[in-house]
Amino acid sequence: MARILIKTAYRKEQRAQMSRQRFLSHPTEPIDISAGRTTDQLMLDMASTAFQGRRLGEAFEIWARMLKKRQIVIWMGVAGAMVPAGMRKIISQLIRRRMIDVLVTTGATIYHDTYEAIGGKHFKGTDSADDVQLRKYRIDRMYDVYADEKKFYRLDNEIEKDFCSLLRDNHPYSSREITEKLGSWLSTRAREKDNISVAACEAGVPIFLPAICDSSLGFAMMFANRRRDRRIIVDHMKDVDESAMITEKCAKSGVVIFGGGVPKNFIQQSAVVASYATRHDRTHNYALQITTDAAHWGGLSGATLEEAKSWGKYSPRARMVTCHVDSTIALPVLAQALAERFKRIRRNIPRFDWAGETLEVTFQRFKG
Repeated sequence: MARILIKTAYRKEQRAQMSRQRFLSHPTEPIDISAGRTTDQLMLDMASTAFQGRRLGEAFEIWARMLKKRQIVIWMGVAGAMVPAGMRKIISQLIRRRMIDVLVTTGATIYHDTYEAIGGKHFKGTDSADDVQLRKYRIDRMYDVYADEKKFYRLDNEIEKDFCSLLRDNHPYSSREITEKLGSWLSTRAREKDNISVAACEAGVPIFLPAICDSSLGFAMMFANRRRDRRIIVDHMKDVDESAMITEKCAKSGVVIFGGGVPKNFIQQSAVVASYATRHDRTHNYALQITTDAAHWGGLSGATLEEAKSWGKYSPRARMVTCHVDSTIALPVLAQALAERFKRIRRNIPRFDWAGETLEVTFQRFKG
């Protein structure tokens, strides 16, 4: 009996040791800094560290994994004042190099991008400015960035008068159609080639602005209706339909989110609508989000990607990571690391052919 008890205790100890070993099988690795080190190598090393450094390294790994897939559509969501903060060229280059296939952002992002494309500037300021004095001089502040409101007003008038003349009355436009026409309009006016709308128009990358009315771009179009007797219609139900069709047509999809807000959930809900429409699983397969919000406030911007699985937005087996860091830090670092890792992009990219109310998606080899 004593021998049986000893043997049983030994087996229990073995099982406990094996279970214990599962938690102690992946040690953290100290980062070695050297002069010849590249950003992509640093990102891979950071994935073996801890805290948000590890999360940023894992975000790089997931994005890189998406770019190695043969047939996948990569969505990117961008919220916040990223263009005034100097992120415009990065987003444009991600589009041209097809590191993303669909962009969902705010009307303000595209408005500020248009402003810089025609020669406007944003200026370094301070968050401790006297805002009453700034208002006196018609200077708008975005935390520590200044902008000339008088020049914004000139752009508003140009959009109202010139751009809106290209739009038909009583035609229900999706925001994707608006941004496509905006890119075409800007291509002959832009002083800067690294323009988001122009890059997307030329690369065939759709841009959705699901809250276009919440921007100067939106209210310039509204003033065209009010003051010029126009009847320009933006149909956001069409936005939902078009975004869902993209996810319906693609077997695999990945999501890259900077910030949160409307762009984040607009991308996520495309999977829900697509699954409803097809009666098949169209949940997203990969995801990374960069956010400074926290889940415990209950808002969507800080909501975990795991929570979104309960809504059917992501596959139960989706590879995903959330990194809590300022987007103006994470985006340049990730984009630089990807540019170094993928000096040439070799993947099958989706080509979107919009014909009336239907969409055809084909995948073509891209080398760039």
